[in-house]
This record gives sequence, structure tokens and C-alpha cells, in this order.
Amino acid sequence: MMSPSKHDKPSNRRTLGVRQIDLASVQTASNEIVRDINRDIILELIRFKQPLARVDLSRLSGLRRSTVSAIVEQLIQENWVTEGAVVKPARGRPSTMLSVNDAMVTFALDLRPNRAILAVVDLSGRFLSRETIATDPDPKKTISLIGKRMRALRKENPLKSFKGVGVSFPGRVHPTMQRILLAANMHWHEFDLKKTIEQVSGLQVEIDNDANVCLISELWFGRLQGTKNVVLVAVAEGVGTAILTGGHMYSGYNGLAGEFGHVSVDPAGLLCQCGQKGCWETAASSRAAIRTFNAAAKRRVKDIHELLQLGQKGDSNAVYALTEQARALGRGMRLITATLSPELILVVGDITTVWELCGPIVAQELANSMLAGTPPLLRATGDAELARLSGSAAMLMQRHANYHHSTHETSGLTIKHR
Repeated sequence: MMSPSKHDKPSNRRTLGVRQIDLASVQTASNEIVRDINRDIILELIRFKQPLARVDLSRLSGLRRSTVSAIVEQLIQENWVTEGAVVKPARGRPSTMLSVNDAMVTFALDLRPNRAILAVVDLSGRFLSRETIATDPDPKKTISLIGKRMRALRKENPLKSFKGVGVSFPGRVHPTMQRILLAANMHWHEFDLKKTIEQVSGLQVEIDNDANVCLISELWFGRLQGTKNVVLVAVAEGVGTAILTGGHMYSGYNGLAGEFGHVSVDPAGLLCQCGQKGCWETAASSRAAIRTFNAAAKRRVKDIHELLQLGQKGDSNAVYALTEQARALGRGMRLITATLSPELILVVGDITTVWELCGPIVAQELANSMLAGTPPLLRATGDAELARLSGSAAMLMQRHANYHHSTHETSGLTIKHR
């Protein structure tokens, strides 16, 4: 790792409670910058490279040892970090090793139109439990069922400290009000999701769009080091996107930025759940692939997983349906390249299961749709459900840490509220 300059100022890259910290080129904060930037750097270094001694943190971050010690003491007091074994080197003073607190966990909740997945996740991103809960058309009944499971899981893990609930939602949520703005595939527009989950859980709740939390997962696990302009395309019942521009996650004025799935690409096309005709997701979503297969084949599939299995077995109608979906997905990316010109497009979701079949088709359509220049890199990520759950946990942990720390004053500097 290259040593950062002590005179360089950090880039405060935070939106939606998440800051991208590039550990390959850490920039440290000077006295003019609020201390929470340095605090996030220290916490991220511990999380990625644990166990670490304070002297290692000083060397890796470029911060003075006194600054590192003060930040570490704060993190220990707030239970984010714990002290472990004392290591005595051949030369010099013994060092106490630091790790993130394994006892601190969060609930991660992934809400889908036909099911909910509830997990318990620790600070290192490890899953302690993961289960599927059947949903009810009545959102109140659904959240009531989820609340019962949360209470049971807390009883089953008495030594764990539950810090809140991170929720992945297939729609748009106001970034500050945390109210549902758009839920074309869920129809929960008038439901106060945050308040209801807080009532049944007794915990802090943070909600975000499913594509956003997938992108947060990529940031949380350090898979975007050095990459500042990214669009993540989440393909499921619909098509959603998340935007990283100039190192910042971008949600727009009211949280609706990135709804490319609800931009019409065919005015004479099918009616979308949003009420418009020919939206991108009517041709590029998992539902579109299922519809194409059911229209072409003599049999019907019940869900995308059955269709994907048929495609992997070489069923001609399944392959046709999936390749048509891939063509629509690639063509629609012109909306992204012409608007945002990212260096990388990530695809997460059902279609990545058959990426060997669909990936080259998406890439070719993407290249054909460019206005000018070379197309951005195209990459499929891992398990979509896993990304939504880990991203939900990461979002909650980041916002909880930043909110808690924002009430303190440290070394004479008032920590600013987000």
C-alpha cells in the first residue's frame, strides 16, 4: 500500500450514510476537516485488516499516533472495536491488537413482492442466520410476522448486541424522510414502513432502494477501490439502478435519481406497473423473461428460478427468452451511458446466474448503443439476495455509527450532523 501524504485533505465522499474509503490511497484529514472522516478511515482499516495494533493504524492511515489513539478509544467506548491479545515484538513496546466487536450485530431485511428474507449480520459481514418469511398482501400482517421472528432471534442470541434493522426495498425511499416514494412492484405507497418496523422491533430502522444497498455492499467489502463512476443495474421483478459518480452515491433531489427502469424505450410497448407504456423493465426484467417463455412454450414456469434452470439445461424456449431479455437489457443501457458515462456498469440479479449465456449478448448490445467512444466495463456481481442483505446491514451500521458519533465533541472539534 502506498503511504498517503499527511498534507493531503480527504475527499468527504458520503451520501446515504456511506463513505467510499479507498484503502489503496487513503487520504487523511487535517485539522480543518471534521474528525468523523478520520474515524471512518480507522474503523474501515480495522474491519478490513484486523487484528491491527494502533501503531499499524498510524502507519497505514498516515495519522499521528495520538490522533489514532483518541479515535480508537472512542470506538472502544461505543463498542465498535474491542481489544484482544497483547503482542510483544522483537523490538519496541508490546502492542494490543484491535478487532471489530463480533458481539455487535444488525438485522438485515430484504423485502420482495412475494417474500421477505431476514438475516442477522455482524460487523465483519458474516451471516449468523438467514431465513425466508412468506409475505401477506397486507403489509401490516407481513411486518407483524417479521417482528415475531426478530424477537425470537434476539432471544436465541442473548450475547449479541442488536443495533438496528437495515431494510432493502424494491422501490424508492426519500433519503431523509425515509418514506416510500415509489413502489411500482409492491404497492405499499401509503404504508409507513419505517415506523411500523420500529414499533415491532424496538430498534433503529434504515431503509433504502434495493439497487442502492447492492452498491453499498460493493463499497462495504472494498470491491470498488479506485473506481469513482459506477452504475449498478439490479435485475429482478423490475429493473433498478444505483449511481456512484465522482466517488459519491447519488440519489438526486428527492431520492428518485436512477429510475431508468421506468423510462419508456418503446411508447407502443406493454403497460408498466408504473402506469406508463414500454418502460425498460417491461422488456429487461425477470418478469419479462418469464412472459416471453410462457408465450413461446407449451408449458409455463412459475418463477424465474425455474426458467433459469431450464436455460442451464439448454431448453430452446428458455434460452430464447433469456437471450431476448439480455438484448433488451443491453440496449437499455444506452440510457445510462448517454446520461452518466460511467467507467463501470455492474449487473446484479437473476440474469447473472446464466451470465455465460447472457453476458456476451448484453456486452454486444451495450457496445452497439454507444454514442461515441468505447463502452464502459461490464461486470456481473455475485448473489443478489446476499448483496441486498449485506448491503442493508452495512447501510445500517454506517448510519448508526455516524448518527451516534455526531452527538459527541472530540478534541475541541464539534462533529457535524449529517
